[in-house]
Amino acid sequence: GNRLAPKEKLDIPVLFMPDTMKMYEAVVVIHVMRENGENWPYEDCAELNKDLKSSITVAENGGIQGILWIYPICGIPEALQQKLVPAVVRCRARQRVERRVEVLLTGVVPGATAMPATRNSAMVNMNKPANIQEDVQVTDGFSTTVEFLYELQYQSNEIKSQLESLVGMQLVQRERDTESGIVTLIFNIVFAPNKPMRNEATLVVRCTTGGVWKFPMVFIATEPEVDDVINIEAVGLNKESIVGFKLTSQTR
Repeated sequence: GNRLAPKEKLDIPVLFMPDTMKMYEAVVVIHVMRENGENWPYEDCAELNKDLKSSITVAENGGIQGILWIYPICGIPEALQQKLVPAVVRCRARQRVERRVEVLLTGVVPGATAMPATRNSAMVNMNKPANIQEDVQVTDGFSTTVEFLYELQYQSNEIKSQLESLVGMQLVQRERDTESGIVTLIFNIVFAPNKPMRNEATLVVRCTTGGVWKFPMVFIATEPEVDDVINIEAVGLNKESIVGFKLTSQTR
């Protein structure tokens, strides 16, 4: 036991070193008793509610022998950050492009089996147009109980406000290699920028059984095509020539 003076602080280190990409749960229990061995007096121990009974230990004479603090811990392993080549989605402003992005997840735990999380995750950008598929395809041998959640995270709220309405993402296919245990996810990315920009984002994939994978992405919008060429012919020296054209705003 550790002795604590009044108002003294106690640091409790917790070490997490997972060997598989799955969620781990534990509970840290702290039991406090008086140093002299006496109990805390409490008259209505029999009337304690259920929540309080789970947090104290009651002595035979009715006093409180010890107090419990219970802290649940949830350990979620995250794949090592590697120097991956970002998947680049490039498009001209005021146009629309679709790209397939393929990511490889290692160490996914399908059901009761576990794959060691020692291999590195990888990312491949197919960089070619894709036809959107309505249903997620699951190959033979892949446990349908393993589900994945995904989202795009941005470096700031300002970048998020710029890209959130311009980027669409959909998981169109997933498969698992039965020999290596590597899961392949294929996303369809739609990028429709309205002005030139270059912003970075991170594709975050979470497995419901535990585990997080992160993949860098770059969205680049180049200069748009010229809308039109306006020719103004002079009617003479020192005389004004006027040409009119209309501009339509896409927003209010």
